[in-house]
Amino acid sequence: MHNKLCASCLTLNQLVMKQKTLSILFYLQKVRTNKSGVCPIRCRITYLGKRKEFATGEFVSPEEWISKKQKARPESLKNEQINLQLEIIASNLKKEFLQLQVQGKSFTVSNVFEAYFKVSEKQKEVYVIAYFQEFLKKQRKLIGIDLQEATWKKFNYACRQTREYIKWKYGQEDLPVQQLTLQFLNDFEYYLKTERNQRQITINKCIQRFRKPIRNAVAEGYLNKDPFMLYKPGRVKKEVIFLTQEELAVLENHHFKQPRLQLVKNLFVFCCYTGLAYNEMRGLKKEHIVKGFDGNDWIEMRRKKTGKIVSVPLLPKARAILTRYRDERDIALPTISNQKMNSYLKEIAAIVGIKKRVSHHMARKTFASTVLLYNDVPMEVVSELLGHSSIKITQDYYGKIVQRKVSQEMERISAKLHRE
Repeated sequence: MHNKLCASCLTLNQLVMKQKTLSILFYLQKVRTNKSGVCPIRCRITYLGKRKEFATGEFVSPEEWISKKQKARPESLKNEQINLQLEIIASNLKKEFLQLQVQGKSFTVSNVFEAYFKVSEKQKEVYVIAYFQEFLKKQRKLIGIDLQEATWKKFNYACRQTREYIKWKYGQEDLPVQQLTLQFLNDFEYYLKTERNQRQITINKCIQRFRKPIRNAVAEGYLNKDPFMLYKPGRVKKEVIFLTQEELAVLENHHFKQPRLQLVKNLFVFCCYTGLAYNEMRGLKKEHIVKGFDGNDWIEMRRKKTGKIVSVPLLPKARAILTRYRDERDIALPTISNQKMNSYLKEIAAIVGIKKRVSHHMARKTFASTVLLYNDVPMEVVSELLGHSSIKITQDYYGKIVQRKVSQEMERISAKLHRE
């Protein structure tokens, strides 16, 4: 009898102890499965028989969820990141629960819930699109100071795409910044790829622009940390298309009867020997042509895209084109819209038999590849002449050109040795 009584007391004590511990359960809300086939992971905390639930902000496919272990199958980096985030949530809940216990006062599950979500009123009121629009308002005032209008428009477009994505996925106009998770960005990328049919390079640019105001929100205290810290952009195959020496020669030597085509050809060839982007070519003034330290003419101007000073020696063919269009005006070359320029270049390519899709930007790539690298100009010099912000950018885009040049040289040496 005594033993039975002790056993009953032990069971009762265990029940009381169990009730005084915090139970944490992660489960799937399958009724909310979206078009991508993933559903939200929710968290339920139980203390003294009372429950509180909240969204974790993570999403997973039901097939990849192990209910008993409350984890996603760790067969991918994405699922490993989900599991890590759930562990962080559980750890923070336990920490807040322990701190409440240490205080020695009675508390409820609601107190644990509120302690975990100790977010200021400022944070509760901030929404993604509303904050992005405020960011755009501030940036607009910088146009013409240290920001180009074209750059601002790209950020504005990224904001519109984000708003459309939130409406598509969540069925609402905006979303609290506190609900942003890594999964939000992964699903955003999926949306741009499948619903908007965008290429990876375009997607990467959009997400890059979206992340800037979010980092600002972290710096201003609206978010405790960057929710996209572990995000890795999709890889992009960087292929440089340029005119070969033979194609450039054909273009240079062809005389067009139509003045508009002859003008566009000359402007394109000028950029093939200077590496100027369209805006730099259009903004080139006579004051930008200066005498260099070597006594030769140089182009010296500031790149609008990077703000970096560019110094390019004026090669004979480029100088000849400048001389051809010399007049009393301040500008160095005739102006034409980028749209018309590219349209006429397609016509020019068809006439001279160039099969590539020729645009003005190809001139800059031709300058780097055919004019510089194929004439053994070192990569660091190419980077400086192009006005890149770092040599890594130049290496990423033009590294294969160097390899191709080395391969051709090796073939030439091999053929020479074979003849001997």
